[in-house]
Amino acid sequence: MKYYETEFIIKGDESLMQDSRDILAAMAGEVGYESFEDTDSGLKGYIQQDALDEDELAMMIKDFPFDGMTVTYSTREAEYRDWNEQWENEGFEPIFITDNCVVHDGRHLPDEPVETMVEIDAKLAFGTGTHETTKMVARQLIETNPEGKRVLDCGCGTGILGIIALKLGAESVVGYDIDEWSADNARHNAVINGVGDYYDALLGDAGILDASLSFDIILANINRNILIADMPIWQPLLNKGGRLIVSGFYSSDVDALIAKASTLGLALESRHNDGEWECLCFIAQ
Repeated sequence: MKYYETEFIIKGDESLMQDSRDILAAMAGEVGYESFEDTDSGLKGYIQQDALDEDELAMMIKDFPFDGMTVTYSTREAEYRDWNEQWENEGFEPIFITDNCVVHDGRHLPDEPVETMVEIDAKLAFGTGTHETTKMVARQLIETNPEGKRVLDCGCGTGILGIIALKLGAESVVGYDIDEWSADNARHNAVINGVGDYYDALLGDAGILDASLSFDIILANINRNILIADMPIWQPLLNKGGRLIVSGFYSSDVDALIAKASTLGLALESRHNDGEWECLCFIAQ
């Protein structure tokens, strides 16, 4: 994946600097930025090159809500970075999704085995279970109980969510991702977890999904704009009574997502948050 790096310079009341960074990151996340680094003068944001919309970015800056705080920015091509180099070289400590579900790498195992053990070999793909949104979707998936269900994992990353579903008895999982590394990594992780025969990883966006497919659970841990754009594609594939579990967005996005879901016959069943991050579960009417 090729990225742009945007440096945001924030000027104004120093006491509002950190709040300004946080709000700016939330707003930039809504227009496609994936990761951020604090700087002395503001913030750096990273976005896939084909996701950058200059007009949308300019409008976002124009709408910055803090009076007396100004934001300027410049964008350049980012140097290639192995975003998961630390995971690959050093691994990561076991991550408990719940008391009975743990994610680990091949180097680090929990002190005691638990009911659901998921091994993840992260190779340039998002999703080891450390992020709040991944944990929330995984916990909601466990609560929903995927046993015997057909599951779709949108933007599958490492495949972690689909693999958890299969470990909990799901009948089958289809995952897709626009990043070739991620699709390959998801297949690899399904194999090392012994569920490769039941996991189908596709390369592409939601448009790759065949209209004849049907699912009982759809998982999507993606930013708000893509969720709203792709809900009309997912909804016809979701069986009546099925669940759509979404995360990857902020509290300020919830009303827009509920409104969009409502137009598609998807009723809100539950809502959870972890700090500023939200997770919604809808049921198909």
